[in-house]
Amino acid sequence: MKVIKVKNYEELSVMAASIIGAQVINKPQCVLGLATGSTPIGTYEKLAEAYNNGILDFSEVKSINLDEYCGLSGDNNQSYRYFMNENLFNKVNIDKENTFVPDGTASDSEKECERYEALCASLGYADLQLLGIGHNGHIGFNEPDSAFAAVTHCVKLQESTINANSRLFEKKEDVPTSAFTMGIGTILKAKKILLVGGADKKDIIEKAIYGDVTPEVPASALQLHKDVTVIYVAE
Repeated sequence: MKVIKVKNYEELSVMAASIIGAQVINKPQCVLGLATGSTPIGTYEKLAEAYNNGILDFSEVKSINLDEYCGLSGDNNQSYRYFMNENLFNKVNIDKENTFVPDGTASDSEKECERYEALCASLGYADLQLLGIGHNGHIGFNEPDSAFAAVTHCVKLQESTINANSRLFEKKEDVPTSAFTMGIGTILKAKKILLVGGADKKDIIEKAIYGDVTPEVPASALQLHKDVTVIYVAE
């Protein structure tokens, strides 16, 4: 595991975008595993800048997203499909037909989980998976639990996660209480993993990368992967 401590969010965003950009340059037809949330926004801005400057070409890239809220359609401005369109896909030359997010409107959650896991497998999983981290150590929407989830599944969100996400909704009651998410096993099948976190995530990141491997801190499973880079604001 490679751990990089940076001084501020700008430095984090530049460094993370450089790593993802290098992946795109080295393998133009790569599969990028992408994440939502506040931390990756700066990274996506830097990637869009690189595209606009003629440095990056996303025309052959495919993407698979970690998760999606249950019950939200892709045109809902709080959905993760909408987030990705607004923050990256609409700003670069990626083919939207090659961008994949779980279907939040699926009526049969079990079938949707099976479909999405099969899709990820058919693409060979991510060449590089970008991750954020929750204050409780969740990655994707894999909440603290008694066991690591192996595959894509539907999860009931913990109260702390609902509270953290409520700032993005008009009222707390509007926050979905469940979501589709890649499992820990799915995430670990990525060839490379990049975990990023701001200053408010310093403590949980250090617990995840230096503490015991336990499903009570889902991100600690990253210690089991052979190629992980962690970038976080440590000052």
